[in-house]
Amino acid sequence: MDHEQPSLRRSEELSEMIEEQIATGIRQPGSRLDEQELAAEFGVSRTPVREALIQLAAAGLIEMRPRRGATVAEVGPARLCEMFEVMAELEAMCGRLAARRISETEQKALQEAHRACESARDAQNPDEYYRLNEVFHRALYAASHNEFLAEQAIALHRRLRPYRRLQLRVRNRMQTSYSEHQAIVDAILAGDGELAAERLRGHVAVQGERFVDLVSSLAVLKTAAPQEAG
Repeated sequence: MDHEQPSLRRSEELSEMIEEQIATGIRQPGSRLDEQELAAEFGVSRTPVREALIQLAAAGLIEMRPRRGATVAEVGPARLCEMFEVMAELEAMCGRLAARRISETEQKALQEAHRACESARDAQNPDEYYRLNEVFHRALYAASHNEFLAEQAIALHRRLRPYRRLQLRVRNRMQTSYSEHQAIVDAILAGDGELAAERLRGHVAVQGERFVDLVSSLAVLKTAAPQEAG
């Protein structure tokens, strides 16, 4: 049993590293994930790589098919819209519960996470803003005091990481996002669950111009993918 633990830890670390590459666009949707190449890249055997790919497939980030191997999952615009709709409702539920249940310690954590996003916004650094934005949303999930809901929100948040990250590259989106965070924090601290839910739903949902912007970004990503693969 002892010899299995290091392998398990390595596979979890590899899973996180590959997920980060997918989220940051290093590995594009539809690109192939070769076990041997990944093992060489990370300096490990193929066993933890295979285990990491199974974990990523279970999370929906990659697809594993017979004779085709593993590829980064591709999500069409209609499916993406559905996923964002569900994400918006999950976060709205978290906000509604957090407004009723948040502790003083959690209030401070939420406010600190919100303030931390400000420097990244001012520096116009979308990658750093996204990292801190994740901390903000995790603090919100924790404040709901509903572990099952938090688990579902975190799982879908992971699936949407590459696309939520893309959104922040749209002009003025970081400033808008930060302002929306402030309105969400205000509603939660005021104990107004319905207002918090409404503001979170609007913050996460991709509708109208924002959806068009996101789909346009995806089109650019797909066009760039074959060039990078070469």
